[in-house]
Amino acid sequence: MKISTEICSLSKHVGEEKAIEMLAKAGFDCWDFSMFEMGRIDWSTYTLVESNHPLAGREYLAFARKLKQIGQSCGIECNQSHAPFPVRVKAILDLQKRAIECTAEAGGKICIVHPDNNSSAEKNAEMYLDLLPFAKECGVKIATENMWNWENGATQSCFAACSTAKSFKEHIDIVNDPYLVACLDLGHAEMQGSGDGAPYMIRELGNRLQALHIHDNDRLHDSHQIPFSMNIDFVEIARALKEIGYQGELTLEADQYLNAYSKDNVMEGVIELAKSARRIEELMKNF
Repeated sequence: MKISTEICSLSKHVGEEKAIEMLAKAGFDCWDFSMFEMGRIDWSTYTLVESNHPLAGREYLAFARKLKQIGQSCGIECNQSHAPFPVRVKAILDLQKRAIECTAEAGGKICIVHPDNNSSAEKNAEMYLDLLPFAKECGVKIATENMWNWENGATQSCFAACSTAKSFKEHIDIVNDPYLVACLDLGHAEMQGSGDGAPYMIRELGNRLQALHIHDNDRLHDSHQIPFSMNIDFVEIARALKEIGYQGELTLEADQYLNAYSKDNVMEGVIELAKSARRIEELMKNF
């Protein structure tokens, strides 16, 4: 089974081009194209922040093509991507087709597009149905993802779009198109108050599940840490993935883990990330 990880956290240390080279050197088979710089948000006003990043400019496709070429030269491919969010901001919603286009240019097969946390399956379906014709033209599937909310004064997370297996299946089944699939965020699934637990959600999603965001937490906060460092039971997750015959990649989204490293020693962290993904792969082989 192939292993992958997001490039956003490593790019903060070394840039996207070097990040892909380092992932290949560490033993990753694939890279997850983080496209948050395409539409950076000021979270206090929910407005776009001006950016000189290539993804936010006219040469966004050339940039995606360059990353693909770097990966190919290193023997590593783009398997999936993550579009900017939140989609309830119109300026971000308008960037989703650009993200899908960049995914195709980079060679990715799936683009994760967040649902609107606070919208119903029917309302989110309108967005996905609008995007799907363009996604099909690009040969890219869209994956919706299980989300969470946190209310002021709360001690744990609460319901959001796709956070339960029931809601997740409703979002996919109401669209009823093979180009809309599930990306299960294991950390979100394990958060008390919102998720149903990752093993249960894996089994309920079945063949709808075609992508993963893998990371660890204390089962309360969205920590996005390296697997096997906190409280999530990856043995049971591996068992569930094996039971449903999961065919996708093992893609990490432990995007807070590399914050503890500097540019000088970040390769050590990348190697540890690859080891953690291979450990999950080995667990799956044992069932």
